[in-house]
Amino acid sequence: MPEPRIVSLIASATEIVAALGFGHHLVGRSHECDFPPEVLALPACSEPKIDIHATSRQIDERVKSLAREAVSVYRVFPDVLKRLNPTHIVTQTQCEVCAVSLKDVERAMADMIGVECPPQIVSLAPMGLADVWTDIRTVGRSLNAADRAESLVDRLRKELDAIGTQVASARSRPSIACIEWIDPLMSAGNWVPEMVEIAGGRNLLGAAGKHSPWLDWDELIACDADVIALMPCGFDIARTRQELPPLVGNPRWHQLRAVREGRVYLTDGNQFFNRPGPRLIESTRILAEILHPGLFDNSLEGTGWVQLERTLTRSHATTMP
Repeated sequence: MPEPRIVSLIASATEIVAALGFGHHLVGRSHECDFPPEVLALPACSEPKIDIHATSRQIDERVKSLAREAVSVYRVFPDVLKRLNPTHIVTQTQCEVCAVSLKDVERAMADMIGVECPPQIVSLAPMGLADVWTDIRTVGRSLNAADRAESLVDRLRKELDAIGTQVASARSRPSIACIEWIDPLMSAGNWVPEMVEIAGGRNLLGAAGKHSPWLDWDELIACDADVIALMPCGFDIARTRQELPPLVGNPRWHQLRAVREGRVYLTDGNQFFNRPGPRLIESTRILAEILHPGLFDNSLEGTGWVQLERTLTRSHATTMP
């Protein structure tokens, strides 16, 4: 059997391929794939049709406009795929907004004229943690590495169990509101509510195994969570900080318990929470660190999460009309 030549068009799948020991078989990536760092040397096979440097509101409006026109948010390069001649292309069907989808790949494949041996399309569909384990097994089977995949799943589940065991000694289970988009507001669903429970918290918004729902201010005020964690899809901590004005500038922001008590946190949603792969372990650890100060060594503080300064919150509150 020939050596695999893998193109991954979703960041989480790239991490799965690498975790399974096939990183050196990757020949192409999506524009978003950046971990492990060495994949940045691979040719990008896709690009977004939106300005990723626009504001949260502008990005949302552009994505919705494309959806109304039944136009994809992403462009896949058939010429690059043809040149790379992959044996496997990994994509997803979970969300056509978040990453290159199966439909995008199928369109590109239709333009790949003259390909003698079409690649195997491996499509992932993670909605909850169990689906992530299934996806790892799917990738493993496609690469004739089912045993490796089972070992990886077993290790990841044990690491989650270890976090759950450690938080079992906590005196309380703080409530938390996980925010996946700032303007307009969206709460985190899919695998995040399960991770909150493992991390010793009580999830108040979004449902496990379901798409992330839109959120209005009345709902956010009504839930009045002990903790707020911001994890915008595709944004790192620095970018999330840039997008804060519509949130912290809202007259109702300073009414929230988490804001008054200084328990608002910015997380790297791009590298962690938004990628349903091996680093969901670190994502769960981030939640545990912010929910239970003092119980962990805060090894991911600074890289995975930071606390929103009380001074920033107060300054916005005092300048409100």
